[in-house]
Amino acid sequence: MDYYPHGRLKVRTSAEEAARKQKERNAKAAAFRAGMERILAKKERTELDEELMLLTGKILSANPDVATLWNLRRQCLQTFAKADEETGGQSLFDKDLSFTEMCLQVNPKSYCAWHHRCWVLENCPTPNWDKEVELCTKYLKMDERNCKYSNTLNIHCWDYRRYVVAKANVAPAKELEFCTEKIQNNFSNYSSWHYRSKLLPILHPNQEDASRPISEEKLKEELELVLTAAFTDPGDSSAWFYQRWLLGYSQPELDLAAFRMDTAKGLAVVTFTRPVNLKHKDAKLEIEGLDSSTNWQSACSDDSYSVTWILRDASPNLPNQQTFPLTFTDEFNQTHTLELNKTSPTELFAIRKPRFGTEFGVAVVDVLKAQLESCQQLLEFEPDSKWTLLTAALLSKAIDHAANHDQIVQYLEKLKNVDPMRTGYYQDLIGKWGTEVRLGQWIDGKGCPAERLDLSGIGLVHVAYEQYLAVASEIDLGGNKLADKSLAKFGHLVFCQNLILKGNQISGETEPKIRQICSGLQQLELV
Repeated sequence: MDYYPHGRLKVRTSAEEAARKQKERNAKAAAFRAGMERILAKKERTELDEELMLLTGKILSANPDVATLWNLRRQCLQTFAKADEETGGQSLFDKDLSFTEMCLQVNPKSYCAWHHRCWVLENCPTPNWDKEVELCTKYLKMDERNCKYSNTLNIHCWDYRRYVVAKANVAPAKELEFCTEKIQNNFSNYSSWHYRSKLLPILHPNQEDASRPISEEKLKEELELVLTAAFTDPGDSSAWFYQRWLLGYSQPELDLAAFRMDTAKGLAVVTFTRPVNLKHKDAKLEIEGLDSSTNWQSACSDDSYSVTWILRDASPNLPNQQTFPLTFTDEFNQTHTLELNKTSPTELFAIRKPRFGTEFGVAVVDVLKAQLESCQQLLEFEPDSKWTLLTAALLSKAIDHAANHDQIVQYLEKLKNVDPMRTGYYQDLIGKWGTEVRLGQWIDGKGCPAERLDLSGIGLVHVAYEQYLAVASEIDLGGNKLADKSLAKFGHLVFCQNLILKGNQISGETEPKIRQICSGLQQLELV
């Protein structure tokens, strides 16, 4: 510090402070450039020695993100290890482990330092994986108030822990105990909840339904645990997100969704639950009794992966049989099948009713109902609790979506006011979940593509589940919130002849474009 002659502290002006900081930065930059010049000169001469380790160490201890310097240290360690025939350079590897630990204190987010630590352990003669697990435990138990970087360090440390636990062959049950301890200490520990979701399917798999991650009995226990956590701090998102995983809200598994062929029109469409690439060299689509075609085109011409694929000039003679097995082999050699029905002398049709959520047993549904009641009681005291409102909507959907849909929409409408920053997200859920209900009713009805698919007045802001709309002849999208930006999805409406769009935010000038996208349209209602 600088002082005036009489001892009073001299306060620098902003200009003086800025000049001082700039001088410091210039000095550091000059030292960095000088150090790098010496290091690169030694690299050019292939001088992999102790001096190079010292030089790289000085720079990395201040900035651990210079990948080139870590590479040079690895080359040095390999050279030293070959020269040490007795121990293989074990002491040097141990020393570098300590060095990476110091670097991680400087920058806990340094991927280079974490990667180098893994490399050291993979290449040293006798890695101590158990010690690494203990080190992770130490860091993850650190009191956040006493560690400036603890939150950031914990995120990376959990990833590293999963790596060293696998190497040390730690039992999953023991890791689950550790997770439980961390959650009980702090319900807000998102990483512990996430790790728990990885361990439970290993320890408690669902033997009856492989598509569900854990057994019903364990699911009931986890729902009770997560409810305790969520109600301890309703404003924290960690437990609520874990509950969403328990309720099964995730991406659907790849499968065939729908198929329709009309040989009189020379048109066929096949759709999938997730985007696929029918042009991939290992992908194969076959219909028993018909010649296979490889001329399938994506509904979105610019995308190699799509949920909807179209075959034009499809005019095979349909054999005199009522069913035709359709088999799709994906690029990972997984086989998916769908039985096609002959609905007329020139048409084949099939649609698989989608699973929009997990169907729970009676015992679990009873638990969900109890949790919904608890959420409703909490909302009486905290009516604007965002996570409670969203969870009440999710629980209502899991219990009986069709029966509870009106109440679900009320929760989501309330959320638009409580959480205005995510209004678009909640409106999207209203439209998407409304589509799920109407699609279920349509498929459960006559199951005929000629039947009108009514998606009117459900709050759609964009077309959802287009892979099922692809086989419908008549679609009513009136009275929604669709705008001109929604037109791109209309390319999936392959068999649509009558499209109702009145009551949306789509301008009348777009009619030529819509007819160009939906080339099979016979009738279009815009206004």
